[in-house]
Amino acid sequence: MLDKRPDTQRSSVLADCNLIVPATDVQSPELSIVIPALDEELSIGKFVEWCKEGILAAGIGAEILIIDSSTDRTAEIAVAHGARVLKTPKRGLGRAYIDAIPFIRGRYVLMGDADCTYDFRDIGAFVTQFRSGAEFIMGSRFKGSIEEGAMPPLHRYFGTPLTTFILNVMFGTHFSDIQCGMRGITLEALKRIKLASQSWEYASEMVLKSVHFGLRSSEVPVRFLKDSEGRVSHLVRGGWTTPWKAGWINLKAMFIFGADFFLMLPGLILFVCGFLPLCVLLFGPVTIHGVTLSINSMLFFLVAAIAGLQLFLIGGFAQSLYDGVGVKRRRWLAILSYTRTTVLCVVALALGLVLFGRFAVDFVAQGYLSTGYPFTGALVAANHEAIFGLFLIMSAIIVFVSMLLIHAIEIYVPIDRPVDAERRNSAGLT
Repeated sequence: MLDKRPDTQRSSVLADCNLIVPATDVQSPELSIVIPALDEELSIGKFVEWCKEGILAAGIGAEILIIDSSTDRTAEIAVAHGARVLKTPKRGLGRAYIDAIPFIRGRYVLMGDADCTYDFRDIGAFVTQFRSGAEFIMGSRFKGSIEEGAMPPLHRYFGTPLTTFILNVMFGTHFSDIQCGMRGITLEALKRIKLASQSWEYASEMVLKSVHFGLRSSEVPVRFLKDSEGRVSHLVRGGWTTPWKAGWINLKAMFIFGADFFLMLPGLILFVCGFLPLCVLLFGPVTIHGVTLSINSMLFFLVAAIAGLQLFLIGGFAQSLYDGVGVKRRRWLAILSYTRTTVLCVVALALGLVLFGRFAVDFVAQGYLSTGYPFTGALVAANHEAIFGLFLIMSAIIVFVSMLLIHAIEIYVPIDRPVDAERRNSAGLT
């Protein structure tokens, strides 16, 4: 039967999502097991029974919510076994979880697959972690067990370890299996991170946002089993290119939600490598081991310093946009405070104009030939000062505009709520 009871949460859900409630529905569940399903009539009945075993063993009140986009009897079988079913169009794995949010009643959410490859008869470790305060819990097949033949060698020894390694390097995390489909998150945190991914990449987005939002995270071992006899996995159904596509879009999610990794440190290194030589060459050419660095070298270092400064500040924009708890954003607002930044930029701009002005005066006085060869000592100094002046002028403009953008982000992209000290510490944000 369709759920006709009023629920203000459902007002935001598209009209093409319909909830089917079983005759023996669970009231006021503490845990919601939320599972997307696509043509899983061979395994869905067994899976729901596994969930019931796990719920009973964990001693928790729980509902089973199947997000179904099937054309077979998956929904009918699931309801018959006591699960709620949310019928939705086929729009992708990530979208299934997004569609389900208004219909989730439990405080805790446990996710996974409906194919009986994850052993939902054992969910006690997730429940324990939830009740201990964890907001995001990753399952780990590598810390648990992988049944022979359950995971293709390409996934087990290359794809999953590689993407996990890349994410850990980018974010300084210590996950062992970021592609594990069995994972848990509190409903409050699930709403707060605002999932956007429509397909496979939701898995990486969720992990990355757990870091951005400073969620209290943990990892528990899980059992991974091979497909039931007669069932063909969705990766196999999609053809040999499907795993590569899934891996590629997961990398895309990591790169998009972790763009600051490619901006902050590279930008800082590039800036330092450009700025320091600019300072050394400010007063004239420098000869090192018979090699003379002069105006052409300064122009090279000027480009490096300006490019590095821009990359670094764009990284600040990215951090401010990603920051779900406000810690990094407040840090950037403090660094680029309006009054101090404006004063420093005006001073840098004025000094740059003075240095460049000397070059302009000499340029006119020498009949517009001050860049010709050979240089006199005064003309060389004027050229070097002019290039450094250009650096100051461009830097002042870039920093001032960046300051305005950081403050605009604070106004137009507000943080939902401040983070407490415990969460800041657990996320490594202090």
